[in-house]
Amino acid sequence: MYEYIEGKLADLNPDHAVIDTGGVGYFINISVNTFSALKGLPECRLFIHHIVREDAELLFGFDSKEERMIFRALIAVSGIGANTARLVLSSMTPGEFVMAMSTEDVNALQKIKGIGAKSAQRMIVELKDKVSKLEISGENVATVHNTSQNEALSALTALGFSKAVAEKAVQRVLKVAERDASVETIVKEALKIL
Repeated sequence: MYEYIEGKLADLNPDHAVIDTGGVGYFINISVNTFSALKGLPECRLFIHHIVREDAELLFGFDSKEERMIFRALIAVSGIGANTARLVLSSMTPGEFVMAMSTEDVNALQKIKGIGAKSAQRMIVELKDKVSKLEISGENVATVHNTSQNEALSALTALGFSKAVAEKAVQRVLKVAERDASVETIVKEALKIL
């Protein structure tokens, strides 16, 4: 029903965010990864998965389309509900999850609360092929800002910031920046975060 919700970040907690848009506050369940990406931002855009149950309507929000695709793939696995899927995405980044699937790393999945050996193996069997396709589409989406992103990263590392810290800052900027944002704009906004 909803593709995304964009607006002022009215409240932020590790498990949920409230986004005020058009005078309405939307309570949105989020992962810890999304929480980290939103920290310190006055406004945001979350990609939404809407669940309608007999007793409730729930919104789950994600920092990226790739994270939402993984969430949707997870809840399609027998025995994995929305909260367990959110726990998985709170325990691993989408990239780490894709790596665990492609290498069939049962141990990495078992470290997640609520995931036993059988659930981990079921996830691998049911999702390995699906997740490899998601990774390819994620790479295509990621190439949009690739040149500006690489130049901004180079500039920030030249200024003395570690590559990991610079990457996180640039990713946060690109989520709210215009598609054709210049390298200078990206660097300036990233420096405000750093």
